Amino acid sequence: MTAPLRRGFPDATPDARDATTPADPFGLRRRFGALDGLRAIGALMVVLTHVSAHTATSFTEPFGGILSRFDAGVALFFVISGFLLYRPYVAARLTGTPSPDIRGYLWRRALRVLPVLWLAVAGVWVFFDHGTPASLYLRHAALIHIYWPENWVLGLTQMWSLAVEAAFYVALPLLAWLLVRTARDPLAFVRRSLLVLVLLVLASPVWVYVVTVLDHATAPQWLPAYLGWFAVGMALVTWQQARCLGILPSSWLDGWARQPVTLWLCALAVLVIAATPVAGSRGLAAAVPAEAAFKNLIYAVFALLMVLPCIAALRGHEDPSAVRVLSRGVGRWLGDISYGIFAYHLLILELVGPVVGHENFTGGFWRLLLPTLLITIPVAWVSYRYIERPLMQWGRRVYPRR
Repeated sequence: MTAPLRRGFPDATPDARDATTPADPFGLRRRFGALDGLRAIGALMVVLTHVSAHTATSFTEPFGGILSRFDAGVALFFVISGFLLYRPYVAARLTGTPSPDIRGYLWRRALRVLPVLWLAVAGVWVFFDHGTPASLYLRHAALIHIYWPENWVLGLTQMWSLAVEAAFYVALPLLAWLLVRTARDPLAFVRRSLLVLVLLVLASPVWVYVVTVLDHATAPQWLPAYLGWFAVGMALVTWQQARCLGILPSSWLDGWARQPVTLWLCALAVLVIAATPVAGSRGLAAAVPAEAAFKNLIYAVFALLMVLPCIAALRGHEDPSAVRVLSRGVGRWLGDISYGIFAYHLLILELVGPVVGHENFTGGFWRLLLPTLLITIPVAWVSYRYIERPLMQWGRRVYPRR
């Protein structure tokens, strides 16, 4: 019997909290429940940054600088995606077991992402269509809109990040295959993979700098600009699985990972730095090349600091108490519905605005935020309970995981 799935933003592969998951005979840790809470944090950060932008809070209020950088929640999503989706490839390489089946992997990714996306696109078309070309809706539904210059649609502007996520889904099997071939010896594989992934982390800001200099209309939204964020997650899971198997010895990183509150305070400090002009304007002005590149890199650091303490414990060891909080109660529940929060919140925000008398860029942060959340969260729960989870259960029966 298939156990109930629990997913948030579409980035999870195996359900880390599934009680029916058999024990791993190699000693690898397979359960990372705290990532649910981080997905919830990432989703709420995205909602907050959009409300702050709609109300001009980002560039008129003293605390608006931090809110303007809450788009770093996207980096959090991407790092978690890189960690969870690359984990089966690392585990297979280090244990000599078969790699994931690509057809089943792509099938489950499509079921996880597309139905909710199509519902959001349909909702925007029903409520806000004012002569928008049908091709724009179709490109959003296919997650290819980021490759056209004119890709803005009211209520769907957040979907650029989902298009990048989808590009990563497609690229991951090839990228994993290339990394797995770096060396036969497990230790050499781990070291070379970590080196390559660190280079990818550094390459993304370079890409952002170059395409910003060239003033390219769409390249700042393509996968290479954010591959470094996924690579952070891929590097973390390579390190974590190698530590589980004793391939890498204990190090200073383990000590830091056992201090979650310290790391999260450092992550907050990173956002404070990003809120200064060094990472670009917190308003609508476009960032210059150096600012855009710095922002890309510092968001990777933010997500690294947030995720590290949530995944570092080895199998048989408990996470720190502060980390365990994220995998329980409200954090776990919001993590389940985080994809729906992400997908539907802008549609609901645009519907709520006229009802509460909101006009863009005229203030009213709490007046817009509270009703948006009060409607978005129940809608996301209904979506998860009656659409997302049943579809994923069915998909697992069609293509069971190895």
